[in-house]
Amino acid sequence: MSKINAVVFDWAGTLIDQGSIAPVVVFKHVFSSENIEVTLDECRAPMGIAKKQHITEMLFSQRIKAKFSEVVSREPDSGDVERMYETFLRINEDVVLEYVVPIPGAVECFSYLRQQNIKIGGTTGYGMKLMSQVLPKAAKLGLEPDTIVCGDELSEARPSPLMMYQNFINLNVYPPETVIKVDDTVPGIQEGVAAGTLTVGLTLSGNAAGLTKDEFDNLSEASLADIHKQLSKPFFDAGADYVLRSISELPSLIDNLQSK
Repeated sequence: MSKINAVVFDWAGTLIDQGSIAPVVVFKHVFSSENIEVTLDECRAPMGIAKKQHITEMLFSQRIKAKFSEVVSREPDSGDVERMYETFLRINEDVVLEYVVPIPGAVECFSYLRQQNIKIGGTTGYGMKLMSQVLPKAAKLGLEPDTIVCGDELSEARPSPLMMYQNFINLNVYPPETVIKVDDTVPGIQEGVAAGTLTVGLTLSGNAAGLTKDEFDNLSEASLADIHKQLSKPFFDAGADYVLRSISELPSLIDNLQSK
């Protein structure tokens, strides 16, 4: 196959914040401020898309929409989305910065890619204002990409391929089949598929499993294998070429691909 020229990573749940905990904390707070309690599953269901759209999908889901209407005696509208997004932006930075902790294997993976002269890109549902705070902190910990494109920079975010296209331009890499997109969410895999790249889903490190590092460490190998098997199907159904447990397995996969 063609040489791998670049890997484009998602961030929360892929490189940092094992279990993708920070976004859930923020979304629960946003809806609580509207006197609506939401579940972990409701927070996680739209994960991977831009955050304003995430709020929209949650707010207009059947149960939450009905609860909102019960609380304020009217149906939600775009003004409510804007207000809730402003709440999200006010608290998101403080919460997310607490979770800028590399997922095990991430720093080692970056080192491997540098040794192989493979460029490193990124896409994220987080906005650029927030990522401008996250990136310096991550860089000090060993995670410094060549470029990153955020969900609020272009007219469309995931599952659109536009953020991937911008990575191609910023990194000066092509054709798409020489690029790997790595993500812990289905919209992130769909983003890579739409852009024509190889795609790698991650089951245990991010949103799909929702396991903190302590929870992960306390599970048996058999339990982890069962969870991985169960969570692999949605990624393959979305078009993933490969599904791994976490980023720690990516260097071995790339070695295998490069040797073909």
